[in-house]
Amino acid sequence: MKKRVAVLMGGRSAEREISLLTGEQIYQALLGKEHEAFKVDLDENVAEELLRLKPDVVFIALHGRFGEDGTVQGMLEILGLPYTGSGVMASAIGINKAMSKKLFQTAGVETPPYKLFCARDYAKDSAEVLAGSLQTIGIPCVVKPISEGSTIGMSLVRREADFVEAVERALEHDSEVMVEQLVEGVEITVGVLGNDPVALPTLEIETETDFFDYETKYTAGLSRHIIPARLPEDQQRCAQEAAVRAHNAIGCRGFSRVDIIVDKEGTPHVLEINTIPGMTSLSLFPDAARAAGYEFPELISYLIEQALEKH
Repeated sequence: MKKRVAVLMGGRSAEREISLLTGEQIYQALLGKEHEAFKVDLDENVAEELLRLKPDVVFIALHGRFGEDGTVQGMLEILGLPYTGSGVMASAIGINKAMSKKLFQTAGVETPPYKLFCARDYAKDSAEVLAGSLQTIGIPCVVKPISEGSTIGMSLVRREADFVEAVERALEHDSEVMVEQLVEGVEITVGVLGNDPVALPTLEIETETDFFDYETKYTAGLSRHIIPARLPEDQQRCAQEAAVRAHNAIGCRGFSRVDIIVDKEGTPHVLEINTIPGMTSLSLFPDAARAAGYEFPELISYLIEQALEKH
């Protein structure tokens, strides 16, 4: 008997368009003998729509606020519907870069030093906030909203003259901002798969620009995925171990993707975790899974199996 799968996509976050691409890719992969798939856009009527459809499982293809932050996971728990990926708590922690870092540090995972401030403090005394951040972290640094994905609102700052603009750009997207020390090195990502988590092959990101930003991520030809990463095997293993530790520290389930910089000494520094990795045609996680032997339809079926197993 076919499993009824609701692909939950869209939503109201800044990453809506990416979510729609992810959702469509997943929906197309589900069209076949094993599944009966439905596309569901996240709006105020979503609970009623899901109760009407009576899916066996919900595949969450949402990114950002309301979809990746525990909100929709809580709704699905109340409705009693199995769903893919992490639960309420891990999702809420995973989207908050500062909370994630605290748990990484507790688990012994290296992560770059950082400083936080909120919009209220910045409005009160911007000069003091800026000076404190520069004194603690310095230049170069990365300025990012605390709870956005896809590098939305993020800036790489190499000159002090650009710092204010970067901060104000981040504040357009969130009321809390992180200033993080820039670690120079090889930028990689490591997917983690399964309820008994294993690391996928390392994936190195080579870009035409200085920064793997939103445009570079989602424009064909501006980046290249190299699998495995061009690193010694022992450094790759260390990065994979760090990714699994980060995944477990947050309490993730099913899958995640961990972004890492490997410095010149070969030490992996975990930047952040993505509890719902993108699944577009240009996304990183499906490429890493393919290198591990999972073609895209198989990957989607496996994630559904894992969702039903944990329920």
